[in-house]
Amino acid sequence: MKSFDGYKRGINLGGWLSQCAEYSENHYNSFITENDIEKIAAWGLDHVRLPVDYKVIEDEDGIPSESGFKHIDDCLEWCGKQGLNIIIDLHKTKGYSFDEAAENSLFGSDELQRRFVLIWKRLAERYGSRKNVSLELLNEIAAVDSGQWSKLASEAIAEIRKYASAVKIIVGGTQWNSVHTLAELKIPADENIVYNFHFYEPFLFTHQLASWLPIIADKSIGYPADIEEYRRLSEEIHCFGSGLKNADKMGVDFMEKLITEAVTAAENANVPLYCGEYGVIDRADIEDTAEWYRDINSVFEKHGIGRAAWTYKEMDFGIIGQHYSSAFESILKSL
Repeated sequence: MKSFDGYKRGINLGGWLSQCAEYSENHYNSFITENDIEKIAAWGLDHVRLPVDYKVIEDEDGIPSESGFKHIDDCLEWCGKQGLNIIIDLHKTKGYSFDEAAENSLFGSDELQRRFVLIWKRLAERYGSRKNVSLELLNEIAAVDSGQWSKLASEAIAEIRKYASAVKIIVGGTQWNSVHTLAELKIPADENIVYNFHFYEPFLFTHQLASWLPIIADKSIGYPADIEEYRRLSEEIHCFGSGLKNADKMGVDFMEKLITEAVTAAENANVPLYCGEYGVIDRADIEDTAEWYRDINSVFEKHGIGRAAWTYKEMDFGIIGQHYSSAFESILKSL
């Protein structure tokens, strides 16, 4: 499988220019600073993934916001000083949000699709020629079929290529960047495409007690734990059973079977493979969390998969938070 050089060990900057507690200059200027980028570089990582919501870089009518772009510029400058690469991830676009069904009108609107492509024209013009930049089309496509997404992604790629012929373009599958849907992507052959998946399996462990998911807001489980316990809980809530039926036990083998599906899709397409998000919520047992990180790291290393942990700060997964402190060094080694 091809290698995604320069993007082997990274971390997300979630919550800064996306999913913001408040979309304000005060937040943008304080949530992440140059000192944070210096710290990340000192950890020995090679890149950051920068999620950006459309409303940071344009207004509701689609008029570009120079003050919003400046924060991306700042991040690029800081990363350049520290020798870090950066992925600019369009986390939400007008008419599409991975976490809000009411916002998902993008695929039924020609106007919103044109606006999505226009965003990528602007981003490509501004950043596509920078050697330390890669571009990620859209975060976690959910309630749409692969054909619709492939068509829109192909249009965006064609637009980007008018201004940035060699920039790496990162594309994930549907069902929230599932390993199961990468093989369904139908985009033109391009030597600078990278396939992307997210990995939060077993979801019952990584998202246990998540307040925004009522179905498991009061459910917890250990890791690795007995596979039958996972099956029982999944059947109880009629959800989150991906991979459980075919697994003999929970642990590395479970992860390997799922990720191999993404590896095969990337090999068949002759493109590199990247994991844009993975992590464990700050409600899980910390020793179990450290073991999960060690296990997933072993699979990433085996297959040469680049990745970015979710996430640096806050957002229920931020690894510099107090919850992770007792196992921080172990987790850091596994990034």
